[in-house]
Amino acid sequence: MHRPKLFAIALATLACVAPGQLSASQEAAASPAQQPAAGLASWRPAAFPPGHIAVVVMENRSETTIIGNATAPYINSLASSYTYLDGYSAVTHPSLPNYLALIGGDTFGITSDCTRCYVGARSLPDLLSDAGISGKAYMEDMPRACFSGSTRTYAQKHNPFAYFDSVRNDPGRCQSVVPYSELASDLTSGQLPSFVWITPNICHDMHDCGVASGDRWLADNLPALLSSPAFTQQPSLLALVWDEDDGSAANLVPLILAGPQVKRGYVSHAPANHYSLLRTIELMWGLPALTANDAAAQPILDAFESRASPGIGLAFSLVKGPPGGPI
Repeated sequence: MHRPKLFAIALATLACVAPGQLSASQEAAASPAQQPAAGLASWRPAAFPPGHIAVVVMENRSETTIIGNATAPYINSLASSYTYLDGYSAVTHPSLPNYLALIGGDTFGITSDCTRCYVGARSLPDLLSDAGISGKAYMEDMPRACFSGSTRTYAQKHNPFAYFDSVRNDPGRCQSVVPYSELASDLTSGQLPSFVWITPNICHDMHDCGVASGDRWLADNLPALLSSPAFTQQPSLLALVWDEDDGSAANLVPLILAGPQVKRGYVSHAPANHYSLLRTIELMWGLPALTANDAAAQPILDAFESRASPGIGLAFSLVKGPPGGPI
């Protein structure tokens, strides 16, 4: 299927860098072969472990709907400035099983957007907790921490943490699944945890509203994160991803990676999916795989520079985050 080239749309509100110019060499195809663990071990110390990893999840748009869309100037500016994958896919339909796959490595037999289909398996929060890595999930319009259920603009099906027993049944851990409004204070106080998950409300994530609405929200919110010391002074990573497309069998969705160690103006053609993103996060922090799905997935290695950028040291300690510990 033909995919449009990126529109190099300039946007003044992009905080970190001006949009890059794509070249034929920058669009060179990445090797689809999975890298062996030993190869990663020799690659990772140059830029990682990361100071922070932030995952922002949007809704129900295909790659061709977003990339090259003039009503999404901020998103396209990020894509042309950093790295975007043109062969990235969700793992199924509808929304919820994709969210579960992103932090659980499986859909757990769930095929709907159910609200009481809880999961007893381990998930990324368990791995983070085992390693002493702090984490927090920021949910826009969630009424309060540990909230169960949905509201007019907050959908539980877009909050995978609410489904895993080890999070929802632990009062201490579910206190790290909080309203999005807490992110600003965590940034300004220097208390941003190592792992950050962001779910916009059901308008701003493009589920109930258009592409332009979601793009405006990202333009209003992501620059504060990308221009913060967490990203300008540490080798941190932002992953902007969509849960699924608009219902096609191919289910190709955008994945944009940004941060000081991400290649600039690069398009990766390597096939990848939600399990690949999870595996990449695991490997960056030296965590084990959760399931056979993420264990077998190709980590997204070609998106990153092979050596540290000037001014970015190699000996960053993990940010332990605010009192209360990991998710």
